[in-house]
Amino acid sequence: MVKLTIDRFLALFLIQTLMGFLGVAIYAFSPAPNVASLPYAIASGFIHLGYNLFLARSYRLGDLSQVYPVARGTAPLLTFAGAWAFAGEALTLGVAVGVGLLVAGIWMVTLADRRGLKLDGTSLFYALGTSFFIALYTVVDGLGGRVSGSPSAYAGLVFIFDALFLSIAGMLMRGPGIVRDVAPYWKSGIAGAILSAGAYWIAIWAMTRAPIAAVAALREVSILFVMGMSIYVLKEQVTGRRIFGAGLVVAGAVALRIA
Repeated sequence: MVKLTIDRFLALFLIQTLMGFLGVAIYAFSPAPNVASLPYAIASGFIHLGYNLFLARSYRLGDLSQVYPVARGTAPLLTFAGAWAFAGEALTLGVAVGVGLLVAGIWMVTLADRRGLKLDGTSLFYALGTSFFIALYTVVDGLGGRVSGSPSAYAGLVFIFDALFLSIAGMLMRGPGIVRDVAPYWKSGIAGAILSAGAYWIAIWAMTRAPIAAVAALREVSILFVMGMSIYVLKEQVTGRRIFGAGLVVAGAVALRIA
């Protein structure tokens, strides 16, 4: 949706702002979370701000079928490192195999047929920066969801702070007219907000019941769907080597999941 509609930042601004309203509704109808989870939710809001800024720039500069696998495929590796450092999750041979497959897949997607594609050094920088923010908020929200005692309410708080901080940034960057600019696209914004909120709501809930790194890795099978959509919806050029590379990223994610 971000690639198909308006300016990338405006599209994310619209989606994330509407997610804030969904967050209010989720929080209102969920058991109250423990106060100890509040710092995690606030930190997540700031991290998501960096994520959205980098993601918007990534989608503006590069092909979805390249940016998405690099950003999402690198995140499980970084998330595992964070989960090992801060949540005490162990390193195993299966994890090492998974990491190797991920790195090989990312290398293939990034460098295959590079001459005819848009992923230059700047695009790669923003794609990898996006993966760093993904890993950071995943670890923070995994820990926050666990201490909250109410993963749904915690997810609602994350959506609220995410919307609040991005709204402030949007007003500062684009001025009050940003609301007028996004208003005509409210239907697409609602659809994007529902999909994004639902996806991450599930992820936060899952991380309270399974290892953070495993949940983060399993999410990346979405790369297969993105490769298909980039071909049939966005009409991007996707070669056999890029598809094979995306498959290696997914195989690495699965290996991490079963490790």
